[in-house]
Amino acid sequence: MTHRLGRQEPVAHSVLAVEGLHAGFPGNPDVLDCVSLAVTPGTRLALLGANGSGKTTLLRCLSGAHRPSSGQVSVDGEALRHNAAGLNRHRQQVQLVLQDPDDQLFSAQVYQDVAFGPHNLGLPEAEVRARADEALEVLGVVHLAERPVHRLSFGERKRVAIAGALAMRPRVLLLDEPTAGLDPAAVVEMRSALTALEAHGASVVLSTHDVDLAWQWADEVAIVADRQIVQGMTGKLLADEALLRQARLGLPWPVALLRGLGREIDPMALPRTVEDVRRVLG
Repeated sequence: MTHRLGRQEPVAHSVLAVEGLHAGFPGNPDVLDCVSLAVTPGTRLALLGANGSGKTTLLRCLSGAHRPSSGQVSVDGEALRHNAAGLNRHRQQVQLVLQDPDDQLFSAQVYQDVAFGPHNLGLPEAEVRARADEALEVLGVVHLAERPVHRLSFGERKRVAIAGALAMRPRVLLLDEPTAGLDPAAVVEMRSALTALEAHGASVVLSTHDVDLAWQWADEVAIVADRQIVQGMTGKLLADEALLRQARLGLPWPVALLRGLGREIDPMALPRTVEDVRRVLG
């Protein structure tokens, strides 16, 4: 059975939203077709979909980097205007960190790169230093401040790229596949960085095709399938086999395991870890 895609859960007043968004590119004008999404303060939102489904296109629209052919991006109801003043204002509130950090890191030294955005705002030097130091600390990369960028590991470069975005003090951080290409130890470090970002007060949206990561981390998920988006509670949508199949995704391992043993999932009390599964099994 094919799902009729659309919003499934009511969403409260949002920091960042898109309504009726249609976006694509020359040669592929219909990547996303009249989709809506809301990012609410304090909610961990994972954007899920197969490779090529449109996750990055949506993030680029949310950040102002790509102009949709129709629809509206807004912050607290104020529509994004795609002119110099509107984009400058929007990027002080919403920052996008790309999947490949080398697409964003261009300074020779880590501190210079993290401080670039605040410098570009014309802030006083003391404020630039305060923002850069704060961002380096939150991402756990203070010890890398004087390091040449080309001598960083891939995981370190990812965290430095996020620090550069955080130094702008945005209200929303959009992270495109933040764990892609990382080894297991670096994934743990990135998960710690996500927790630190949340404690720092930034709303975080991350895109991924890793359903286990989304199951463990997210309060809500938005699933991209067939040019549409379904947004709702993690426990409800990531247990929907038909929807996941339509999106070319699999079940999270706790759901697959418990269903294989004849148990169902309580969407309000998600078993996210091995210990949680043991408790469910009694």
